[in-house]
Amino acid sequence: MSQQDSPLEFLHPRHWKRGRGYANGVAAAGRLVLVAGQIGWNADQQFESQDFVAQVRQALENVVAIVREAGGTPAHIARLTWYITDKREYLSRLPEVGEAYRGVMGNHFPAMTMVEVSALMEDEAKVEIEASAVVPHI
Repeated sequence: MSQQDSPLEFLHPRHWKRGRGYANGVAAAGRLVLVAGQIGWNADQQFESQDFVAQVRQALENVVAIVREAGGTPAHIARLTWYITDKREYLSRLPEVGEAYRGVMGNHFPAMTMVEVSALMEDEAKVEIEASAVVPHI
């Protein structure tokens, strides 16, 4: 999908330094799709890995699967909110996280927020990602 066909407009004030790996803001028009927090388990609600990066990849794949149910693609995701249980692990594995992210999302970097939390509802979960997408009207 080209930028011209996208329902998203990425907002970067001219005098601001560009965000790295995220957009500062996104304006959108279309059908709003809200995705509940997704963790690193599969469709059967089973964790296939205890590895942080593997759980990031699976959580993102889960987000994209829900957006696809609404007729969208990763390019329609306007916002991601990440909840992680270990900031140090995230930072130390950032190149691997970036590779997993691009493997699922491509070079699409919407508005994002990341928060370190003491725990998630599922004890094995190391990351939870929620999303807002805007899919063109069908």
